[in-house]
Formats: sequence, structure tokens, C-alpha cells
Amino acid sequence: MCPDDWMIPLGVDIYDETMRAKIESLQWELARRLLALGVSVIVEWGTWARSERDELRLGARALGARVELRYLSAPVEVLYARIQARGMEDPPIDREAMSQWSEIFQEPTAEELALFDEPLDR
Repeated sequence: MCPDDWMIPLGVDIYDETMRAKIESLQWELARRLLALGVSVIVEWGTWARSERDELRLGARALGARVELRYLSAPVEVLYARIQARGMEDPPIDREAMSQWSEIFQEPTAEELALFDEPLDR
């Protein structure tokens, strides 16, 4: 579940936070239905803050789902270069935005990671 994957085909501005929130809400509703049926779901939003990850983890667990957190770390410079090479954003993301976002992001701690299930493919 990735809001950008719905917003772009619909012609919605990916920086429209109100619309993004609505789409994320719809995606979470769909994800819960799928999880209740035993279908695996990947959520690619709402994971910048520990509280957001907790909400998703607890919501999925309440439905009896296993919950894995896949977290990869890369320096801001590398992330910025990858975004620029991808060239999907219009308008393009600038370095200042990347710096601001990196300050907002809460990296998962070892304590938090221990709350998630071990990946099945290890």
C-alpha cells in the first residue's frame, strides 16, 4: 500500500497532504480486510514516527497477523541522489526538503525492532 501509486495515476498532487491522508485511510481499511482474510500486505506509509509504526503493528496484530518491519538505512545524500535519478516527483524534491524530512524521521531502535516478528525469509 503506497499512496503515491494511487495518487499519480489519479492525477492527484503527491504533495496534497489532505488527499494523501484520505488515501492512506482507504488503504489501511483495505489492508485490514486483506489481513483478516490471511493475505499478506505491505504498507509503505505512516512509518516515519514510532507512534505510527506502533499503531500499524498493533492494528495488524489485533487481526491475528504477523507483523514484520523492514528498515533499510542510507545517508541523506544517497537517498537524494536516488530520488533525483528516479525523477518521478513533480515538482522535484530539493535538498532542503530531504534535510527537513531526515530530521523528522524517527529511526527504529533495537527495542522497537524487537516488538516485530522476525522476517520469514531469513
